[in-house]
Amino acid sequence: MADTAAGTTTGTPGGSAPETADTVPDFPMPRAARCPFDPPPALTELQEKAIREEAPLTRVRLWDGSTPWLVTRYAEQRALLADPRVSADLASPGYPVKAPRDASSGGLSFIMMDDPEHARMRRMVTAPFAIKRVEAMRPAVQKIVDDLIDELLAGPDPVDLVEAFALPVPSLVICELLGVPYADHDFFQQNTKTMINRNSAPEERTAAVRELAGYLGRLVGERLADPADDLLTGLAERVRAGELTHQQATETAVLLLIAGHETTANMIALGTAALFEHPDQLALLRESDDPKLVAGAVEELLRYLNITHSGRSRAATEDIEIAGQTVRAGEGLLVPNEIGNRDPEVFPDPDRLDLRRDARRHVAFGFGVHQCLGQPLARMELQVVYGTLYRRIPTLRLATGIENVPFKHDGFVYGVHELPVTW
Repeated sequence: MADTAAGTTTGTPGGSAPETADTVPDFPMPRAARCPFDPPPALTELQEKAIREEAPLTRVRLWDGSTPWLVTRYAEQRALLADPRVSADLASPGYPVKAPRDASSGGLSFIMMDDPEHARMRRMVTAPFAIKRVEAMRPAVQKIVDDLIDELLAGPDPVDLVEAFALPVPSLVICELLGVPYADHDFFQQNTKTMINRNSAPEERTAAVRELAGYLGRLVGERLADPADDLLTGLAERVRAGELTHQQATETAVLLLIAGHETTANMIALGTAALFEHPDQLALLRESDDPKLVAGAVEELLRYLNITHSGRSRAATEDIEIAGQTVRAGEGLLVPNEIGNRDPEVFPDPDRLDLRRDARRHVAFGFGVHQCLGQPLARMELQVVYGTLYRRIPTLRLATGIENVPFKHDGFVYGVHELPVTW
């Protein structure tokens, strides 16, 4: 494959015509301001072209001039995410880095490792996220949600739903699970925002990682001396047994803390905003107490919306033939599930939000060995929230026009910065 410098040629596999680097579209691509819940129009156009031409991989250009492959169709996304010849290790040759980074900041524990080390470390924290264990937490999560709604109703009107509800729910849950004092939530939420902001300078992102790592590393050390009934104690016990280093336990704790509150919080607020724009669908949740309908609504909202809107990064470790195209060893792959979940060959009329749709095959949580560890917890939290909030506050609505809602176009995690609501 050829150089990726501007003006040179990048070969395309499968015998298709070569592209010049000047014609390769930039990635990530901007959303349309009037369609904040839909994928970027240019991304959708690439998918439509891929379907027409039966060529599901196309080049895109990142900030550093590199031109990894963008995987546009659902079938190839799943196939490549499950392929052992595809690496999640950011040190792999060709791994696409979506923003400037400081190499000294490290990765996010096992999610940026390959098997067998990925599997070894992942197994150490799997048990608390097992479906039966998560279901046992449902009454406690229901109480958290009900208590926060009580506070909403007793507080100011209008109010920012992100600050008053969407962020506290998963933060309280993950703090309880990990054993992190919720009193420190301002500290870890602020550092998380810096880490996931695409526009943060590399040194700012590194400083935020170190702040969080220092904080959680101290908590792991405290659990070594004074065990408790929480996930941090479980990590500390692995350190004591020599199965993890203190640094590995700390990196895992950072990952779980960030993933445990940030993505779910954004999904709560973004899902609520989308439902406000689809009042017929909101009415289904508001007027039903059917757990199956609520569970199905969660899956459809996960399909329709997109939190990890910059896609998943991977690199090929061997040549891979797929759908008549060739990915060479050492080439990068970007897998944007926002268009995978809008693939019309899998989800008919994909741009329509339909809470009665069977959307369980979506790839919002990824696919293969790296699919989201915490998905049972996220699903349960969203079921409790979506099944409770609109029924308890049936007149809940936006306190401003949707055009005034600040969406997170600047982050690796999509959502809204604020969501002013009234009732």
